[in-house]
Amino acid sequence: MFIHLGGEMVVRAKDVITILDFHMKQSSKITRQFLQKAEEGGRIVMLDSEQTKSYVVTADKIYCSPISSLTLKRRANFLESR
Repeated sequence: MFIHLGGEMVVRAKDVITILDFHMKQSSKITRQFLQKAEEGGRIVMLDSEQTKSYVVTADKIYCSPISSLTLKRRANFLESR
């Protein structure tokens, strides 16, 4: 199954490692460092010109999604329950 992340981007649900809320970046030094390293390595993908509300982490990319982490997690849980 796939999860729509915003814009025209979908990823396979099984490829998602974690979904982080945007505010985790401000509250966690480790998360800030993780995202900074990913950006330096060219692994960050901006999905939309709208404000980023969540980060979707896969093995090779981190997607900046305009959809809230709660909504994305609900979508992922909906797929698991099928």
